[in-house]
Amino acid sequence: MDAVALLTTRCSDTKLTTPAPSSNDMDIIQKSAVRVPDHAGLAPWQFIVFDSEEALSELGNIYAKAAMLADPDCPQETLERATQLPFRAPLVIACIAKYVEHQKVPRVEQVISAGCATMAMQQAAFALGYGGIWRTGSYAHNPHMKTLLGLAEEDEIVGYLYLGTPQAKRFPRPEKDPANHFKKYEVYQDE
Repeated sequence: MDAVALLTTRCSDTKLTTPAPSSNDMDIIQKSAVRVPDHAGLAPWQFIVFDSEEALSELGNIYAKAAMLADPDCPQETLERATQLPFRAPLVIACIAKYVEHQKVPRVEQVISAGCATMAMQQAAFALGYGGIWRTGSYAHNPHMKTLLGLAEEDEIVGYLYLGTPQAKRFPRPEKDPANHFKKYEVYQDE
């Protein structure tokens, strides 16, 4: 797949199954993550890979524990659902912005860089014939997740990248008109 086709046909796959990316393909996916824009070379990212049934089960337990810590009266159905969420794909990558204090690189740039790394991994997976979806939701924003994943308070979970093989045929997404989102800057002269 050429780069233009990759960029103009990107889509998310919500139904993913085995196989997950192979070890060689994961090398490519990981290399794509660390080639994104990175002001001052801070490498402000960390990725935690859950790539086995045991690891996915542990991530589900972490989700459930975070839900319980956030709401001790959390319904049992929510806890049960939390334990199953990671199994929507055979491989999940927790994508984290590891904030590094720097006078020229504000936090927002570092979070965006981690977001770019997440997008680059999804694009690489897509180019290799896999599918993926970048999920956020309550487990990206739950403050207890940071502690449970061993992160610092200033770190930011930018999302979870679910990767695998699409279960369903991809249908073209509706086209969006770029003209609705871009405008040319007009220079006005005083009269």
